[in-house]
Amino acid sequence: MDALVLIGSFVLLMLIGMPVAYALGLAALLGAMWIELPLDAVMIQMASGVNKFSLLAIPCFVLAGAIMAEGGMSRRLVAFAGVLIGFVRGGLSLVNILASTFFGAISGSSVADTASIGSVLIPEMEKKGYPRPFATAVTVSGSVQAILIPPSHNAVIYSMAAGGTVSVAALFMAGVFPGLLLGLSLAIYCLYVARKENYPKGRVIPLKEALKICADAMWGLMTMGIILGGILSGVFTATESASIAVVWAFFVTMFIYRDYKWKDLPKLMHRTVKTVTIVMILIGFAASFGYIMTMMQIPLKITTVFTALSNEPWVILACINIMLLVLGTLMDMAPLILILTPILMPVIKSIGIDPVHFGMIMMVNLGIGLITPPVGAVLFVGSAVAKLKIEQVVKAMKPFFVILLFVLMLVTYVPQISLWLPRTMGL
Repeated sequence: MDALVLIGSFVLLMLIGMPVAYALGLAALLGAMWIELPLDAVMIQMASGVNKFSLLAIPCFVLAGAIMAEGGMSRRLVAFAGVLIGFVRGGLSLVNILASTFFGAISGSSVADTASIGSVLIPEMEKKGYPRPFATAVTVSGSVQAILIPPSHNAVIYSMAAGGTVSVAALFMAGVFPGLLLGLSLAIYCLYVARKENYPKGRVIPLKEALKICADAMWGLMTMGIILGGILSGVFTATESASIAVVWAFFVTMFIYRDYKWKDLPKLMHRTVKTVTIVMILIGFAASFGYIMTMMQIPLKITTVFTALSNEPWVILACINIMLLVLGTLMDMAPLILILTPILMPVIKSIGIDPVHFGMIMMVNLGIGLITPPVGAVLFVGSAVAKLKIEQVVKAMKPFFVILLFVLMLVTYVPQISLWLPRTMGL
């Protein structure tokens, strides 16, 4: 009955249109009153939920990504990717995927990736003979890399939701190979389609022009080196790297590229603050919701249900994947990470799954949800950028969903893909 009151009230509030954050907070209050817990305890948990040093990484990474996204970085990354692989048949689709890889390693946001890369490459791909729905599907699918490749602020949220027991640096490193595996899988499919449909080859860029493009893009690409190099060398923590990324992004955008106007900076800061405020409110309410769940022993009951299904870890992981895929199509990523991580952590520990590995499983699952109707935020952004109906994009994305599910299976059942790099680095 306790679980019905807490989770039922949350679902009911969602159904009547209340924002997720407020639905979580109000459900937590109702749950506390049901079990006769002082409301002061809920408020204390809410405050302590956002009073964590590691959470400083979120506003800094969001701001760094916003500065680089609006400061001309996407255009330079597209040009740089074109130098590397744009000359092969179907090269523009590969440029799209590779540019998403680079941009994701700077912004950590699939929405920003789709908006920035899509606005440059979707019209260009259509002009070169690619169907617009296919170009949009490539852009949207490729942007899922941003969730996996560091610096992903969703990894920071997962670390916090896991009670701070999972290292952010380990999660960053764990996302490298899954992200690259996704990009490689999409690239192989695009090469197959390009050969089948006889899509055009790109031009070979002359050496002098190529060197200029590479030099121009390297300033932005150095952001990745600064973030990852600093973390791995121990010079600074993952949280400190976020603030350094902001300083570097500001310097490159305003003093090297100089495409962004100083008068537009206050508007960018305002948008960033609004985004971060929403996230922090959500984290605070989710912390109180998770506390009430723990008091009601809901995670323990969920663990009992899953372990009663089977003694085989692969069966339990399959059930968790199905659940995450379904929920990912109905809710945004951050709320699901905050709600489900405390529930599922005891389950995965009971079957011997490494929490870092499970973090990658969750990221891929919920990343698929971001590009799946009915509430796929990245899918909506891609459709808006391409000026296409959702139905047209979804139809073009069917083979890409198959690829994403294939990558999910590999990440789920081959833990070395996620764990080899962080273990090698001693994280």
